[in-house]
Amino acid sequence: MHTKNASGCWEFRTVLVLAAMALPGLARAQAAPRGDTLKARVDTSVTARLGRAERVIQTLQQQTQRFAWINLQQVLQQAPGYTAAESTFTKEMKTFQGEVEKLQQQFDSTLNEYQKQSVVLSPSAKTAKEGQLKQMQQTLQQRANDLQTRAQQREQELVRPIEERVKGVIEGVRAERNIAMIFDASAQGSNIIAADRTLDLTSTVLQRLKVSQ
Repeated sequence: MHTKNASGCWEFRTVLVLAAMALPGLARAQAAPRGDTLKARVDTSVTARLGRAERVIQTLQQQTQRFAWINLQQVLQQAPGYTAAESTFTKEMKTFQGEVEKLQQQFDSTLNEYQKQSVVLSPSAKTAKEGQLKQMQQTLQQRANDLQTRAQQREQELVRPIEERVKGVIEGVRAERNIAMIFDASAQGSNIIAADRTLDLTSTVLQRLKVSQ
């Protein structure tokens, strides 16, 4: 065994003991089996992956919450002013429809008369009557087309202001709630079979319409 020498240096064994006490972490790392290190790395990797998965799920949930739907047909029919517009349209169309029905009755009466008398009419009289029927038929068809065009125009005039007001309210609700898209469940070809009722904004839009009236 070495003792303390003349220069005051400690023996070699004592130096090793002191080094081990000063660097316990290094000693433990050198003594730790490689299996424990591998397990720690695996645990860290799994934790990181689980964290990423959780963030993805949260993102998907937030995206799902950014969609909603309404029944636009119900909103329009219950919107303030729609009933009055519908009543005005019906009254105006009755006037045009009455005119077309009167022309139709005149044409039917002339046609029946011609069919009864055609066997005794001269060729010239038959030609004149047929010309009259053709002219009446053209007039009837033209008035029917005019009625259809007028009805479409008048409907747009009465309904467009209501539609614009409804669109404005829907856009306001969408922006306020940070919704990416609002679907119309009543639209043809919407293909919506079932939907979460908590995402239905129909009553909300109707309430806003009544308040803003």
